[in-house]
Amino acid sequence: MVLPSAKQIVILGRTRDGKTFRPSDWAERLAGVMSSFRPGGATLGSHLSYSPWCVPNLVDGVKAVIVNAELRSAEPMAWDFVMNFAKDNELEIADGK
Repeated sequence: MVLPSAKQIVILGRTRDGKTFRPSDWAERLAGVMSSFRPGGATLGSHLSYSPWCVPNLVDGVKAVIVNAELRSAEPMAWDFVMNFAKDNELEIADGK
C-alpha cells in the first residue's frame, strides 16, 4: 500500500514472489512511455529525456522506477497507468523518501 503522504513511490523490478521482472529493460521502457508527462506539460524534444516524475533507477541492485507523487494530482490517468502496470505485473511497490 502506498501512503498518501509519500513524496515518491518505488516500483521494483521484482515480483511479489521474489522473481526478477523481465524484460531487463522494463524500467527504461516504462519511463520512456511516461516521458511526456512532466511539470508544465510536454515541450519540443521532451520525448528525448525522462520525465522528472518517472525515472528509472537501481535500488539495492534491483531495477526500479521512481515515481514522484505529484504525478497523481497533475496527471491522474498517467498515475493510474503506472500503478496498474505495477499491479498487473505483480511488482513490489514501496514508499520512497
